[in-house]
Amino acid sequence: MQSMASTEPETMETEAIAENTNNHSSGPGVDLTEKQDGGVLKEILREGEGEDRPSKGDKVKVHYVGTLLDGTPFDSSRERGEHFTFNLGKGQVIKAWDLGIASMRKGELAKFTCRADYAYGESGSPPKIPPNATLVFEVELFSWEIPCDDLSPNKDKGILRYVLHASDTYKTTTPADFASVTIKYSAKIDQQVIIEDTTTTFTLGEVEDPKIVIGLETAIKKMKSQERSRIVLSPFYAFGKDGNQELNVPPNATVTYEVELISFEKAKKVYEMETPEKLEQAEIRKAKGTEFFKKGLTEKAVTNYATILEYLDSETSLEGGEKDKRDALVLAAHLNLAACELRLGNDAKVIEHCNGALELNKDNSKAYFRRAQAHQNRKDYDEAVKDYNQVVALEPDNKAAKNQIIVCKKKLQEEHQQEKKLYANMFSKMTQQTAKRNDYSADSVFKDGIGDWNNDMAAGMMPLDQEVAAFGEVMPLGSDNNNGNNHGH
Repeated sequence: MQSMASTEPETMETEAIAENTNNHSSGPGVDLTEKQDGGVLKEILREGEGEDRPSKGDKVKVHYVGTLLDGTPFDSSRERGEHFTFNLGKGQVIKAWDLGIASMRKGELAKFTCRADYAYGESGSPPKIPPNATLVFEVELFSWEIPCDDLSPNKDKGILRYVLHASDTYKTTTPADFASVTIKYSAKIDQQVIIEDTTTTFTLGEVEDPKIVIGLETAIKKMKSQERSRIVLSPFYAFGKDGNQELNVPPNATVTYEVELISFEKAKKVYEMETPEKLEQAEIRKAKGTEFFKKGLTEKAVTNYATILEYLDSETSLEGGEKDKRDALVLAAHLNLAACELRLGNDAKVIEHCNGALELNKDNSKAYFRRAQAHQNRKDYDEAVKDYNQVVALEPDNKAAKNQIIVCKKKLQEEHQQEKKLYANMFSKMTQQTAKRNDYSADSVFKDGIGDWNNDMAAGMMPLDQEVAAFGEVMPLGSDNNNGNNHGH
């Protein structure tokens, strides 16, 4: 609506309105201005419901009647028969409105007396609003919509944030991994409370409290100090397909957290560290990552291992012992990240990290084996066979790799037979050509005398007993194999 438009810059004063007004009082007017200069006076005509108020950015819906100080009307949404909507605190209306509506509760009816410097100023808004005019608005707040941010890594709406109260600070910093944070939070499923209001302090990326799920940590890293938000998490980012019996969380439950970031202490940035400190911190992250991996907290393991690469990827000009230590840590990070991503089912990332490991050590059998598993999961059996063959070339006694070669060749044979059948049905003339494909018969794949066996390790991570069979060690070990070949957990 044209007469309500404003050229005022975006204001932050809407964030502090609740502190400057008492919505349960009445009288000639409560001063809503930050300076308490009498520029916007509020009188409640009808109480609202609840205690919630709209915040900066919310899309509010109101009815209003505007008059000059002598009672002359100049605009009314009621006469037009349609609500007026705008985004609060964004400078879309006069300054008095950004202040006044932020103080209201749902269903409230209030009168605002607005001095010219909080309205249309010295120029007014001709022809209906004269220069230097004090205006009176009777406003009814019907509802507001909270803007939603999708914070999920894949933008699958698995982590949705609704800001209930924006930060009162002008600082734009937010906590990163390994920052110490203090939050007040609660959680519920539908209307059932599963976590009562509680205050806790922990380190992002290291917390083991089962109530602090991965989606909540992700959201906290986007919050500013003193912000209060509602976080809606899909099962994948909350308690997963198993739920949590102790908290009475059923399987596949969507969980809603309300969280206030009370304060945080920033973790040291990479660029603030010298090389020795980076190496030291990388060792700490490696140990933490392995600890989380052993406990099945794979996402937290990923966070810690990935930080090693953040610390050391750019440290390419080191020499001597520092270079050896750096290369060993980066190699271990890539291998361990590959193991984690196998467990999480992210085969493309497995291949990426195995490639990174092989750039550092072209004869690393673990990198070939894990890359082969990823190819196998993707049904790219030819590439899987190539990588398993590399493992056998490096480790002739590796039975796990030999077994998987058989599995892949059998799969290739099945695909070949399906193709033959398809082409025979569709194009009888092509049958002879397709029959000349490579021979992946069962006889040929069993010629090495391995014999019959039962193997179910192709999907995802290898079972630990088969890891032992493949490499003679239990993964993760928590320390590097210093022979320069199979650095890992």
